[in-house]
Amino acid sequence: MKRREFISALGSSVGAAAVAPGVLLGSEQNNWILIPMDNVQTDHLRAYGVCFRNLQREQAAEWLLNYRGGSFLAPFDSTLERDAMLSGVSVERISDNQVLELRGQIQANNMDAVPLEKAPTVAVYAPPNAAPWDDAVTMALEYAGIEYDQIWDAEVLDGGLSDYEWLHLHHEDFTGQYSKFYLTYAGSPWLSEMVQMNTAMMRSRGFESVPALKKAVALRIKEFVGQKGFLFAMCAATETLDLALAAEDVDIAAQYSDGDPMDPNASEKVDWSRSMAFDNVRLEYSSAIPSFSDIDGHQVNNPPVRQSLANFKIFNFSAKIDPVPTMLVQNHREIIPDFYGLTTSFNRERLKPDVTVLAYEEGTPWVKYIHGEYGEGTWTFFGGHDPEDSQHQVGDPPTDLSLHTNSPGYRLILNNVLFPAAKKRELKT
Repeated sequence: MKRREFISALGSSVGAAAVAPGVLLGSEQNNWILIPMDNVQTDHLRAYGVCFRNLQREQAAEWLLNYRGGSFLAPFDSTLERDAMLSGVSVERISDNQVLELRGQIQANNMDAVPLEKAPTVAVYAPPNAAPWDDAVTMALEYAGIEYDQIWDAEVLDGGLSDYEWLHLHHEDFTGQYSKFYLTYAGSPWLSEMVQMNTAMMRSRGFESVPALKKAVALRIKEFVGQKGFLFAMCAATETLDLALAAEDVDIAAQYSDGDPMDPNASEKVDWSRSMAFDNVRLEYSSAIPSFSDIDGHQVNNPPVRQSLANFKIFNFSAKIDPVPTMLVQNHREIIPDFYGLTTSFNRERLKPDVTVLAYEEGTPWVKYIHGEYGEGTWTFFGGHDPEDSQHQVGDPPTDLSLHTNSPGYRLILNNVLFPAAKKRELKT
């Protein structure tokens, strides 16, 4: 396991924290720090890191749902203030009277104040050779200054997920088909390395094929969720995780990945009662077509083409009645530009009835961002690869998040990291 650690001073390029006009920083009455998350915030992404580190120091904080874009409130703490300043994050010092007024506004409107108790332990499931810049969540964690461990198949199979509360899945293909890159990128050094690493892991663990290995890993991840875990996945990991779970006893992998052809009746044999998000899915049988099933609403297979991109819209939830999905959609923008991935979106007709839609594209049969429960835990799936690189291709240069400090798409990712810190109570989800 590899621990990614950070310090509060995130570089000389960040500026001093902004302060609300009229606020007297030296006043003893200003006993609170508000981290605004509306359009006045200078760096939304690092604001999550400031809040996360404050929780790591066991300091109190609240998430003000639907108040100024999902702002954070905490008792004054000099370390918190200094961390925000060094991180270039805007803060406002406010008085007890201002906090009382703020709480009255929250009580009277579609808002809520949720206590944040403890920073979750964070893991990113990714192969050892994965570059941090090749995954949007890893980039967000690195930029925000949120520490995490990088784990892969060995740690998962050895029960290592019990050490963590929050898990992100790198864009892994849990069907074991190497994201169907085998034909398109044949001969590429990075693909050869991917095949070698997975084959070595498969052999070291005594599995007969890479698809069998990945199914076993998928089952452990499902167990993690069922035992109070918080799972967040993007891109192909969303779709292929459920495919692997549903096909536990069915061969759904192409011959190049396991030595024998895919079961020609696989779509009829898979058991969707074993999956978490999707139901009644039709599998894609051709290894030459770059999709796994009809889950992705943007992928049309006859002929293979992707639907054009537009914008997606965040669903407006009742903060007091539905605080869980409300936390997951906190943002300073309601309309967000869409972006492609190996799995870009989710066909509404393939969602299980109890799945909560968090964001969607109006007038289309697909949705972008979904959430649900399994056992005692939760999962959240976000379609697409990189919110600030709409046409991401293999080998593209890394996204520089210092150029996208107010990215609404990356905010949706970071909402998920703080979500497990919320004080638990009986919630309608």
